Amino acid sequence: MTIKTKYDDQNIMAKIIRGEIPNYTVYEDAEILSFMDIMPQSNGHVLVVTKKPTISLLDADPDNLAYMIKKIQTIANVVKTYFNADGILLRQSTGEIAGQTIFHLHFHLIPMKNGEALIRHASDMADAETLTKQSTDLKRLLN
Repeated sequence: MTIKTKYDDQNIMAKIIRGEIPNYTVYEDAEILSFMDIMPQSNGHVLVVTKKPTISLLDADPDNLAYMIKKIQTIANVVKTYFNADGILLRQSTGEIAGQTIFHLHFHLIPMKNGEALIRHASDMADAETLTKQSTDLKRLLN
């Protein structure tokens, strides 16, 4: 398997960024969008997505990537505190062999608690009311 080299502007992240698919926004500015994962691996699983048409870490603009990491740190601190997590798992996959299924650069921020295992991704959809409350609270804390 190879790394994709042509960006597909019809991927789900691009559609979310354009507002074609609703999301539970946590933070947004000119360069990134952060929102709740609707099929979380733990309570509070958040995605951070570049708004630039970027396939993966390998073709990312270095300045945009640096900006993303700064914002990821800020968001991770708020998520860790809000969900009373013991740590944060930061996950990013580049290439199919590494588990990348959406070919738009994004990071997963997954709150971790001692004694709690990760839920298999895409196993169950989170409750909409819960995601609404969590995203509203996190947005307030981040703005």
